[in-house]
Amino acid sequence: MLSAPAAALPADRHGQPVDQEQARALLAPLTPQERLAWAQGVFGKRLALTTSFGIQAAVLLHMVSELGQRSGQPVQVIWVDTGYLPPETYHYADQLSERLQLTLHIAQAAISPAHMEARHGRLWETGELADLELYHRLRKVEPLDRAFEALQVSCWASGVRGSQTDHRRAMQALDPVRGRWSLRPLLSWSKRDVYYYMQEHGLPQHPLFEQGYSTVGDWHSSAPDDGGASGRATRFGGLKQECGIHLPGLMGEGI
Repeated sequence: MLSAPAAALPADRHGQPVDQEQARALLAPLTPQERLAWAQGVFGKRLALTTSFGIQAAVLLHMVSELGQRSGQPVQVIWVDTGYLPPETYHYADQLSERLQLTLHIAQAAISPAHMEARHGRLWETGELADLELYHRLRKVEPLDRAFEALQVSCWASGVRGSQTDHRRAMQALDPVRGRWSLRPLLSWSKRDVYYYMQEHGLPQHPLFEQGYSTVGDWHSSAPDDGGASGRATRFGGLKQECGIHLPGLMGEGI
């Protein structure tokens, strides 16, 4: 179980420390919508949602859109755009952003894809885990952490589900991650729960869903399910399951 000194973690919107165990016990029986409402009540404007506009992204984006309408306080949405997403993802992001009227902040790397490739090469092609980890740090983890700092985020929600990876299976509804609270509203949901929610609310599927993708990230590190590999096993050439965003430390400390 992830842990961090209470003093190092953000306080609630009144400046009071958040009791981790008490919060987890309260969140355990709640629906995803209730978990998001709890986080907004506790952290106010310092709550954000992260998204990749991937296969299942529409579910939480729809939930925070409705929460913002009910509360009169839109939830900040941070999109980590690596610069290597498939064209279909960029079109899908435009479609959902317009439909759901999202308050969107785009987090991008400090150097362009061309600059990174000139300096380091095509890091995803070497077959070396260290190169893939460097790629993820430069294009995902550092841009996200800079966005958190700029937007003064205390708690961030994401669409991770426990069945996706070994690491996620051990997650709690609320964990400290790199000095901030990480909320997992959909942690116990199945792929069927996601599918039925999208059907019930008439949410559009990612264009690559119909091509057999059950998960999608960068164009060079994603593939459709092929009968042998499915879900997160189709990502990153099989070298790893996590890109580092949901891990506790900096590169060399767990990513």
